[in-house]
Amino acid sequence: MNRKLLVVLNPCSGKKKANRYFINIIALFNAKGCDCDVHVTGFAGDAAEYVRQNAGGHDMVVCIGGDGTLNEVITGLVSGGWDIPIGYIPSGSTNDFASSLGISKNIMEAARGILRGSPEPYDIGRFNNRYFSYVASFGAFTKVSYDTPQALKNSFGHFAYVMESIKELPDIKPIHAKITADGNTFEGDYVFGAISNSTSVAGTITLDPDVVDFGDGRLEVLLIKAPTTPTDWTNIAKAYTTKQYNNDTVKFFSAESIDIEISPDVDWTLDGEYEPGRDKVEIRTIMHAIRLIKK
Repeated sequence: MNRKLLVVLNPCSGKKKANRYFINIIALFNAKGCDCDVHVTGFAGDAAEYVRQNAGGHDMVVCIGGDGTLNEVITGLVSGGWDIPIGYIPSGSTNDFASSLGISKNIMEAARGILRGSPEPYDIGRFNNRYFSYVASFGAFTKVSYDTPQALKNSFGHFAYVMESIKELPDIKPIHAKITADGNTFEGDYVFGAISNSTSVAGTITLDPDVVDFGDGRLEVLLIKAPTTPTDWTNIAKAYTTKQYNNDTVKFFSAESIDIEISPDVDWTLDGEYEPGRDKVEIRTIMHAIRLIKK
């Protein structure tokens, strides 16, 4: 019996290179006995709503797009109550999530990986009433992921984020926050905070794969205090270069539940997409919420 796939394509992701391979992807799936229903997204939120309403009756949902498109596909499945595996063909500008999972950034190789792979359970996060697949962050460079012009992303890819990050440097200001994680409280002035289930955050911060378990029911928390002394700057640089994110300036730990009290003027990013600020943020781990195809 043929497998039935729901293929969701974001035609605007990254440099739009997936569009050139789309016919080849469908032909590959057909040749392996897969019947494909195709949906091309037309606006923000389209993928989430379409998957929520139409995923039923399919053996797999294949997402072709960037991290934001994958976020929508996951949101559609979880909110719709569908227990259906996800195949991911990354075609965005940074593809942090794919990097964490070891998914090829070669379009056709990623497609072949879906056919020979098997589903594995993966945790996601709930940010108040929204979901995120790999990161919720605030502070330095957070704005870059959603504020970089799409035309710039399409032309320069990840380098576009670097250019926009440099422009943001003069505007970095300390953010006061109180973070309570599994009963432990941290309070101070921070320049960056991230709650993630990934080894790659913002395309520049890389976490040790040995300390990140995608299905352990916990999320990783990274907090960087606002530097005020040369030692603080040294600690940040050392953490960045050695991937040892634990010193007097940089705090790193895992937790199941995280509550954050912070100014509502501080905006967030969820999987690279804008999320407006609020004074109280409740983040919870949803253990084994989805199943992702990994080769």
